[in-house]
Amino acid sequence: MATQVLIVGAGPTGLVLAIALARRGVAVRIIDKNSGAGQASRAMAVHARTLEFYRQLGFAEVVLNQGIKIEAIHLREHGEDIAELPLKDIGAGLSPYPFVLAYPQDDHERFLVAQLHAEGVDVEWNTELESFTQDEWGVRAVLQQDGDCHTASSVYLCGCDGARSRVRESLRLDFSGGTYQHQFYVADVQTAGPPNRDLVGHLGANTFALMLPVRSRGMQRLIGILPEDAPPEPDFETVRPVLEPLLGIRVEQVNWFSTYRVHHRVAAHFRVGRCFLAGDAAHIHSPAGGQGMNTGIGDAINLAWKLAHVLQGRADAALLDTYEAERIVFARKLVATTDRAFQLIVSQGAGGQLLRSWLLPHVFPVLSGFATARRTLFKTLSQVLIHYPDSPLSAGRAGDVIGGDRLPWLPSDNFSALQSLEWQLHVYGRTDPMLAAAAQALRLPLHAWPWSEDAAHAGLLENAAYLVRPDMHVALALPRQEADVLQTLATRFALRFSRDS
Repeated sequence: MATQVLIVGAGPTGLVLAIALARRGVAVRIIDKNSGAGQASRAMAVHARTLEFYRQLGFAEVVLNQGIKIEAIHLREHGEDIAELPLKDIGAGLSPYPFVLAYPQDDHERFLVAQLHAEGVDVEWNTELESFTQDEWGVRAVLQQDGDCHTASSVYLCGCDGARSRVRESLRLDFSGGTYQHQFYVADVQTAGPPNRDLVGHLGANTFALMLPVRSRGMQRLIGILPEDAPPEPDFETVRPVLEPLLGIRVEQVNWFSTYRVHHRVAAHFRVGRCFLAGDAAHIHSPAGGQGMNTGIGDAINLAWKLAHVLQGRADAALLDTYEAERIVFARKLVATTDRAFQLIVSQGAGGQLLRSWLLPHVFPVLSGFATARRTLFKTLSQVLIHYPDSPLSAGRAGDVIGGDRLPWLPSDNFSALQSLEWQLHVYGRTDPMLAAAAQALRLPLHAWPWSEDAAHAGLLENAAYLVRPDMHVALALPRQEADVLQTLATRFALRFSRDS
């Protein structure tokens, strides 16, 4: 079959996009200029929303078994513990994955490559995008592979090729923002003593260091800021004298050490014609909150079903406009908030000193004892709060849920039906026969659950209906099970809710 989508870049974003497209029967091709999956990766945290997507794709449990659940965050300053925040099941009742998982990006990428292979698609390594053109018929790319150039045609092109994206640069899109003055390092090390299973962080003026466990090798991943007087080509010995007392560790073995710069930028657009940007090609962030990789994976999930619908004649091409409309708003907000948080954490000024010396050691432990504060922290970090209220696909309100919200999870497991990767109606309570008839006419699967205290606690409305998109967001919240609204949305985007309709 001719290539329908050419993906440039085989990091987590590109790989998840390829898997989600291949699972839907789209002919996909994925290339990467590197010789294989990354080695010196920086991203470690896999948040609940990503694990929910992985469950939908069928491999969340394998990822859980390969990672480590972070039980607590230990904050240190001047070489001493100042605060501890328990994280065990911090999001209980909000997600089937109420925790933060440590799973290093290099292991993560190798796992996703294997998952993609199981779908019948292999990454074409050592293959670089030289140039491309697009017109009303498709995209024509020039690829360089092992020194030879050849052309590749596709219907759409997706740039998942990182901060220095060739796709973004070729589209001449502005990538405004800035670069942090600090240079960062990342290392894979073996420490003396019993293995650490928590996140240990040091905060200080112009110093920042994190330690997280890596299950696959029994090692620790260290991430931090290089000292200002570091030599032009630093190695681990450059940071050892400062790092070990900061984190209270002794490093016995160094697997690898790498340095890098961090930027905070958002592309002016995530789509130009038949070309899309996702992940670091579209937005890059400070390391605060471990949001970058998870956001890129969210981009991929959002884009995949829309591309598949349009390619398979299940929706009008206007559906693709909703990708940028939904994802760029969140990216801009995230870059701004993570930038402010990170700048405050490492600031030399009075605000930074107040945060580190008084607020964190005194207020943090108190707040961590309140369920509401813990739930708010989980919601913010886990990305379950991401919503698209202004999207053309979103409408209505039923209970606390408005069109565009993530479907609330119930302990009775209303998420199990979402593994179909298809549109579906959910009713919590009694189903109106008129709605059931409309759903049948539209070939729209309908799932009903008896009303429960859990549903009320989650913000759902008794006897309301919710039209759930293939990416587990609510499109329509229908308080009175308004059947005509379903038809209006279907007509607007020429939607076919079922593949066999």
